[in-house]
Amino acid sequence: MAENPRSPTAAGSKSRTVRSQKIVPSADGASASERSEALDRVPPPTRSHTPGHLATKSQGGSSRRKASEQSIRARSQSVSSKSAYASPPPQSNPTPIPTLTLRRHGDYNTPVPTDPQAGSSSNLEADARRPTAMRSTSAIAGRATTMTSGSSGGSRKASAPPRPRGSHIPFPPLQDPKTAPDVPAAPSSGMYWSRAPVSGAPHTPLRAHTTTLVGSNVYVFGGCDSRACFNELYVLDADSFHWSSPHVTGDIPSPLRAMTCTAVGKKLVVFGGGDGPAYYNDVYVLDTVNFRWHQPRIIGDRTPSARRAHTACLYKNGIYMFGGGDGVRALNDIWRLDVTDPQKMSWKLISGPSTTSSSGTNGSTPATDLSKPKARGYHTANMVGSKLIIYGGSDGGECFNDVWVYDVDTHMWRAVHIPVTFRRLSHTSTIVGSYLFVVGGHDGNEYSNDVLLLNLVTMTWDKRKVYGLPPSGRGYHGTVLHDSRLVVIGGFDGGEVFSDVWILELAVHAYYSQISHFTIEV
Repeated sequence: MAENPRSPTAAGSKSRTVRSQKIVPSADGASASERSEALDRVPPPTRSHTPGHLATKSQGGSSRRKASEQSIRARSQSVSSKSAYASPPPQSNPTPIPTLTLRRHGDYNTPVPTDPQAGSSSNLEADARRPTAMRSTSAIAGRATTMTSGSSGGSRKASAPPRPRGSHIPFPPLQDPKTAPDVPAAPSSGMYWSRAPVSGAPHTPLRAHTTTLVGSNVYVFGGCDSRACFNELYVLDADSFHWSSPHVTGDIPSPLRAMTCTAVGKKLVVFGGGDGPAYYNDVYVLDTVNFRWHQPRIIGDRTPSARRAHTACLYKNGIYMFGGGDGVRALNDIWRLDVTDPQKMSWKLISGPSTTSSSGTNGSTPATDLSKPKARGYHTANMVGSKLIIYGGSDGGECFNDVWVYDVDTHMWRAVHIPVTFRRLSHTSTIVGSYLFVVGGHDGNEYSNDVLLLNLVTMTWDKRKVYGLPPSGRGYHGTVLHDSRLVVIGGFDGGEVFSDVWILELAVHAYYSQISHFTIEV
């Protein structure tokens, strides 16, 4: 599946080159590798870089301090201010890659070559046009990795070179009212975008990473920029927007992207993912109390195939994993990982894969597959009670707009009929009361910054007006809900990988029509 679909084009006096690619529907008779190797060239778009709104906090001191104490405090603040703001913090924006052509990374439809440095034959012409340093079997040049694995993933040993680190990023100074953007005030019932004023440890721009909330901390793991994948962990305090980079120990995973990370109490369970041509089916557990990684013992001989771009949701001590891609095809099976004991876990196949990933030989869907969604990845999944809600995604050729509900108690799939639909892949979806908030993603033509609301009671889409300065259109980002806010981290717009953090104030009194007592009837 393409991570670089077509971006919108526009003419302007200032422009930049954007690597882009559209999603190409598969044609009858075309091989899997041919379908995944679409090259496209687009005119450079005009991009506006308007600074986001900065949320501020008023700070005050006690007027009853002694004069000597005030004098000492003033001198201390003067010294710290000079050291913190004497020079701007280092920027971590990725260096643009000087190329106009880009082939798809083949998460689903590209067979894994035996030579990790060699692409398929249909890519030789494209590789010849790319700089030698950027040639790879993936649109993202993978980091050198030593792997020992069997057909089902097996164990891996990787040594990731240290990433460059800058100095501590201080809390950004307030904007000058004379130069700050003029943002209209929003009504009390309106949702509002603003850019978070982050501070703390700098980090690389990321896409296809994981963002998992435990308490008030957002744990950001793995992902990749425009050149390599990572296995580092960052923590964002969702109250103060302060980044930290804790020291982790134990059995650290290899650099990964498009894996899943699920919170089970104060532990994070990571499954699958990959880097370049590599796909994994390993399970890792991180204890967020002591920041130690370990691999649990897997009981039994049945395990899901190696994959990435899948989804995972927790329900009754089980993580339900759906779909993804294994490098050859898209998948639509459901597996349950029993996480009752963090030291030993077991897999169980809940819903088997389709007999085909898309259609029969005559172009129609086989009768055996009418009761389940098409195979896909880069979709979203959310658990409401015993209902697993699947929305959107792609099989590498088609961008989907359908909504499916799987009841894990009755083991039944149900397709949801919605008159007005929206195609999306690489988006995020977050449960907010009885609504599913969908942010960003790609609609098959361009990246979007839309906020779509799916009413889970009426099963209808609602597109609301959002105030403030929105982020640029993007996909492969992460979103969590904390303190009546959606926090959006990173992402990719077809040309640039982001490291920014955005806040969507939800105006809960206007949008929580049902808070917690509702059921899904399909």
